[in-house]
Amino acid sequence: MKSRQERKIKEGAGPFLEEGEEVLAAIVARPRGWGQAMAGSFPLGETQEGRAYAAAEQAGFRLASPMALAVTQKRLLSLGISTPIGLGIGGEVKELVSAAPLGDVDSIEVRRLLLGYRITVTVRGVPFKLEANALAGARALAREFDRLRPRREVTHS
Repeated sequence: MKSRQERKIKEGAGPFLEEGEEVLAAIVARPRGWGQAMAGSFPLGETQEGRAYAAAEQAGFRLASPMALAVTQKRLLSLGISTPIGLGIGGEVKELVSAAPLGDVDSIEVRRLLLGYRITVTVRGVPFKLEANALAGARALAREFDRLRPRREVTHS
């Protein structure tokens, strides 16, 4: 079952999609470190956030906070959203921040933490970290990416 937030992202992303493209999975996420900064560990959180932004930029993929990370048949999208308040309030899609063809996305790895998930996205060989709450559906997003990901041929020398 899809969350209310995921349905809202799927509906709101329409203007930013290419012909025949649809959002297949989406989560609300923030650059890694945001939660720590909000919990009072500002210097550490700010440092981690800065690393996430810098690594994503190096990969040619921009982040927003908050953002929706979405997988379509063709691309991985970063969508700027309004601040989600809870119970489906907020989280409206405002803009397309960045997009990468699925062939440029090496992996989406999800690791469970105390109250949420750490998501490591690797684009064009550069990993960057995001965080999402426990109800975000991060594992479903990673599974959808794995299902769609173009398979690279292995060559033996």
